[in-house]
Amino acid sequence: MAQIAVVPATADRFGDIARVLNPTGREQACWCMHWRAPTKEDVTTRGARLRELTEREPAPGMLAYLGDPAGANAGAGESGAEVAGWLGFSRRSDARSLQRSRVLPVGEPETWATTWAFMCVTVRAGFRRQGVARALLDAGADYAARHGATALDAFPVEPEPGRRVPVGAAFVGTVGMFEGAGFDRLAPTGATSGRLIRWHMRRELTEGRALPPG
Repeated sequence: MAQIAVVPATADRFGDIARVLNPTGREQACWCMHWRAPTKEDVTTRGARLRELTEREPAPGMLAYLGDPAGANAGAGESGAEVAGWLGFSRRSDARSLQRSRVLPVGEPETWATTWAFMCVTVRAGFRRQGVARALLDAGADYAARHGATALDAFPVEPEPGRRVPVGAAFVGTVGMFEGAGFDRLAPTGATSGRLIRWHMRRELTEGRALPPG
């Protein structure tokens, strides 16, 4: 099995972020910015706003690379490692749209700064079913814990028996994927993706350290 390296999505890696989130260069791509967006947004500026977030600490997400981890850690564009996936996350205190949601639980405002939302898990075609998503979730949990998170929230879907999640809905992840990474299923929400109900799932952390799954 190929080695997987997961690193913070920093500004010097923005080209790799684009390869995962907007490979065709669409002007109105999502860029994993929906929950972070202001009330009245210009969708054509999402890419620029995500680039700004990559220049700050903590990073707005993680990138997974397949191949030589040393190459991935050396910096974007190094040979021996190919970008394979993205995990987008945010403190609830920075997720403006989520704070106003009528279909997803918003939580208590006093917990927003220490509760992180895992909003998007995207693995590029050709790199799926190789453990990339799990590596992203585990590394993301560790990164969030080191930056003061005490809980992680996610809102994935549960596939219908014997069927795959529609491609357009897969970015939210699946219940099974998050359960494997130590998240507990709390309750169904009023939100859907691909006509599938999104579940509220949570993983508790201790500050500075992600508790092991299970």
